Amino acid sequence: MPETPAKKAILMDCDTGVDDAVALLYLLADPDVDLVAVTTVFGNVGAATAARNTLSVLDVAGRTGEVPVAKGSERTLIGIEPELATDVHGGNGLGGVDLGEPAGALSPKSAPELIVDTVRRRPGEVHLLATGPFTNLAVALRLEPELPALVSGVTLMGGAAMAPGNITPAAEANVWHDPEAAHAVLCAPWPLTLVALDATMGEVMSEAQRLEMAASASPVAQFAARVLDHYFEFYRSIYGEKSCACHDVLAAAIAVGDIVPKRSMTVTATVDTGFGPSRGATVCDLRGMYKGELSQAGANCTVVLETAGDFSATVVERLIHGKRSAG
Repeated sequence: MPETPAKKAILMDCDTGVDDAVALLYLLADPDVDLVAVTTVFGNVGAATAARNTLSVLDVAGRTGEVPVAKGSERTLIGIEPELATDVHGGNGLGGVDLGEPAGALSPKSAPELIVDTVRRRPGEVHLLATGPFTNLAVALRLEPELPALVSGVTLMGGAAMAPGNITPAAEANVWHDPEAAHAVLCAPWPLTLVALDATMGEVMSEAQRLEMAASASPVAQFAARVLDHYFEFYRSIYGEKSCACHDVLAAAIAVGDIVPKRSMTVTATVDTGFGPSRGATVCDLRGMYKGELSQAGANCTVVLETAGDFSATVVERLIHGKRSAG
């Protein structure tokens, strides 16, 4: 008989607001994914609220107590108290949907400690997926300088290569929140995929799709529809109608191999850590695109610039019906 494919081990580092919650549910609905841990950081909400929200999402998915959750950084790498995105995600980060106290408990370890301990126990197996500011990953790199050699890869939702930023004209939110951390993570010698706004802003979920989830028999999809309602209203000012970009869930799908980018380049990338108007800008060396060159010698950052544009249908299908195991 053919061998059963190994599950893909994912450690997700996130600032659990609405889009992170959808990404978590997407991964939890995939029997071929082993979500080995979740660590939280400030961003959409504070790290403590993000951790509480993560425990609540695990409850909704019927996975209470199965996945370790650790709280991480509440401030940036250089100690700045962050601005949070509660206007986008609601005061509690879940669009104002109150689930009460979660049933699970947090790990006694800090997020960077849990990241390091997890990859040390499973060297070469764990893929890091980060959908919030990259502070925990930067601290983990300080704790374990050999971290890049211990992971199977890293996928980041963040940055903007040719697209405008979504916080400033130059900067995307996850990078803007902690440019020093983003710079450290982008410059570390690990295989890195950057799922930038160039791609995520082109993957849009419609109000009709949200209502389809709301009307389904799936408690997971119903929950997603509820928390997305506030988020959709925010995006009305951007797209001109009630809808939203598929930021974090697209990064999750790329991390586990569900989506093959339509256009990407493997380049050197860094971050502007100055304090001028371009602070937090992602600087990707895309000059080879004019010659059709999709990679640079010695580069380790694959920047996703475009996907097919129809991914939201996959998200809706996954949250309503789950996914059949490849095994």
